[in-house]
Amino acid sequence: MKQGQGPNQKALALVSEALAPGAQLMVVGGWVRDHLLGRVAGDMDLATALMPEDVMRRSKAAGLKALPTGLQHGTVTVIANSHGFEITTFRGDGDYRDGRHPESVHLGVSLREDLARRDFTINAMALPVDSLEDAETPERLVDPFGGKSDLEQRIIRAVGDPLKRFAEDGLRPLRACRFASQLGFDIEEITLSAIPKRLDVSAKVSVERVFAELTKLLCGPDPKRGLQPLADSGLLDLWMPELRPMIGCTQNRHHRFPVWEHALEAVAFALPEPALRWAALLHDVGKPSLRTADETGGVHFYGHEALSMEITSAILARLKVGHALSREVLALVRHHGTFPTDEWSDAACRRFLAKLSEDGLPLKQWGHFRIADQLAKGIDETSNMLKHQIVMTRLGKLAEENPPLSTRALSLDGRALMELAGKRGGPWVGELQNHLLAAVLEDPSLNSSESLGSLAKNWLHSHA
Repeated sequence: MKQGQGPNQKALALVSEALAPGAQLMVVGGWVRDHLLGRVAGDMDLATALMPEDVMRRSKAAGLKALPTGLQHGTVTVIANSHGFEITTFRGDGDYRDGRHPESVHLGVSLREDLARRDFTINAMALPVDSLEDAETPERLVDPFGGKSDLEQRIIRAVGDPLKRFAEDGLRPLRACRFASQLGFDIEEITLSAIPKRLDVSAKVSVERVFAELTKLLCGPDPKRGLQPLADSGLLDLWMPELRPMIGCTQNRHHRFPVWEHALEAVAFALPEPALRWAALLHDVGKPSLRTADETGGVHFYGHEALSMEITSAILARLKVGHALSREVLALVRHHGTFPTDEWSDAACRRFLAKLSEDGLPLKQWGHFRIADQLAKGIDETSNMLKHQIVMTRLGKLAEENPPLSTRALSLDGRALMELAGKRGGPWVGELQNHLLAAVLEDPSLNSSESLGSLAKNWLHSHA
């Protein structure tokens, strides 16, 4: 079931009745964790002592639809009242050889053994399905590894030996960091210390899965709590080694924090959207290699925006990030160092709006990122907020006037310019359009066929 829907009690009751008796039908994993925390629970995973064939037979006998969606893993999907429930037979895992998946599974084990194969204690709890409506649900909690206690202590602890858990699945260390961000928990010391010893296993994980986990981590309520262990454990270096020089790189008087800590602050201040959070993490990645100090001790990072863009592009390509998200992140990085001031003319502001438009970056999105970056400096927060509001108000008013911000908005299109010139198209058309756009950005009233025609004739004459 999808996030926010919660269990459909009637449908769940139908499934429970269909599989009784002796099914030991349990809710397991993350739903139990979130239920105990009072969070909106996500997908509901069910587990049972019944073998898959029995699940299918009993479900069909009760008039429910049953699909063999994962028989190799002991999983059957049962549909009741249009709700699908994945039901997996209690199982143990065989050897892990690829760092992600067991080569075999053993069905028919005890519930305790089934829970023992899971990653963290907070995900290794179970509740009987027939207890979910009871006020005393926790009384029937199956918790052989102390998950409820770890929830109360707000820690993430591996089930059993963390070295073994992380040797089985290289994604688990990254999941630990992700849960730290999403839940605001700390990773237990022994569990955290095992991560550097299993980096070779984590290196086997596909970059698509890595990117998905990193995005969930970045968009969590407490991203700093997940990013710091990512750096401390060496996981960061597996997929984004370019970020390592940011750690310890001090900045100038305009920043309270070194580059890495500033990035963490920016991520935390940014709205929890993938593009904003990724841009916040990466926007200053070019600073360390461009750091210079003048004779007075002043620190500078000349040209870091361009280098940060170049490095960010390489990182996003390595992680196989989609085109739309990559474009937005790169646009935010490109323009994060631009700060319109009272000294800017309206024309200069319109030119800036045109650059944002050219990169497909909405003014509102740029504004969200700019204030996160400013607040993350840790200096003059009130003053920075006031200046930001003034800038956004001015840019917003200019944008509401709907000035032409691209050549597509010109009153004369390319075909009209070719007719005016009496010649075929070529590179000259684009050059002329850019010339006309520059003129109307300076004075939007010039965007009429008559005015642009006159400007175009003058340009054609000078370029004859």
